[in-house]
Amino acid sequence: MDEVVSQILEKQVLSAAKAVEDKLDEEIAALDRLDPDDIEALRERRIQQMRRAAERRAKWRALGHGEYTEVPEKEFFSAAKASERLVCHFYRDNWPCKVVDKHLSILAKQHVETRFVKVHAEKAPFLTEKLRIVVLPTLAIVKNAKVEDYVVGFDELGGKDDFSTEDLEERLAKSQVIFLDGEGSAYAAKQAAATKRSVRQSDTGDSSDSE
Repeated sequence: MDEVVSQILEKQVLSAAKAVEDKLDEEIAALDRLDPDDIEALRERRIQQMRRAAERRAKWRALGHGEYTEVPEKEFFSAAKASERLVCHFYRDNWPCKVVDKHLSILAKQHVETRFVKVHAEKAPFLTEKLRIVVLPTLAIVKNAKVEDYVVGFDELGGKDDFSTEDLEERLAKSQVIFLDGEGSAYAAKQAAATKRSVRQSDTGDSSDSE
């Protein structure tokens, strides 16, 4: 499974990198149209943004963001209070839960703004009863220390276990527990690529019409 996750992650990282490269090309073209004062102001603003972003990422990683980890029942509430956004997978050792593990391992690395954890349901009777966890797998969507939504089983993901990481990513984004414009977002990279293809097709069509 680690090899499969590694291959999927590598593919999506490459896609995300291509999207970032395209965005940089657009920014460079815009810079060519600016005068020196505008460039200096833009540079300073960008430095400040990068510094704040680095500070946020360092804080998130110190809280365990960027990795998909298991937490015992007694640590769930402290984790929920420490992180503004948290996705908790209530699982047991079965195939459907392993499928969710695979996708969450990828998303945890892509969405550092959110903490991803899992809790063994059979070892957390108090927590599963309090949160009314019945069906496994269940994802609890926690924001500001409150459980605001659930993804129960695979019903919202096509009803089968062959859903993609992007499908789960989009579902979590609907609950606003992750940002689709995250640096490593597979969905954002996919949308950027689709937009670029659409623009290219449009340009081709215009050229054909002019001829």
